[in-house]
Amino acid sequence: MVEASKKVRPWRTDVIAASQLSYKDVPLCRPVAIELTFYFPRPKSHFRTGKFAGMLKENAPLWTTSNADGDLDKLCRATLDGLSHKTGGMILIDDSICARLTAEKRYVLNTPPGCLVRVVELA
Repeated sequence: MVEASKKVRPWRTDVIAASQLSYKDVPLCRPVAIELTFYFPRPKSHFRTGKFAGMLKENAPLWTTSNADGDLDKLCRATLDGLSHKTGGMILIDDSICARLTAEKRYVLNTPPGCLVRVVELA
């Protein structure tokens, strides 16, 4: 399968590198729940101008639905692939052990863009 987006491979590579840095144990092989929170930078149109420059407009959204930020399902798939030992990740023996997945896309203000990943083994 060939990915249509040129952003998938670099993202997956970054997830692999982060998993290798943050997890030093053997890959998990029991069912897991995974929470993914994707953070995206705000566009300039979300900010006020003039003496209030730098402040958000009252109607600035919290959630991103922009095509430029990607489809949530594709973001999840690329991230789970990067966590999987089969593709070089260190956390999951395979992404098929994910039994529960929660994901969201949000805008950030004073933190860098990226993804917060939380993995919990299920009983």
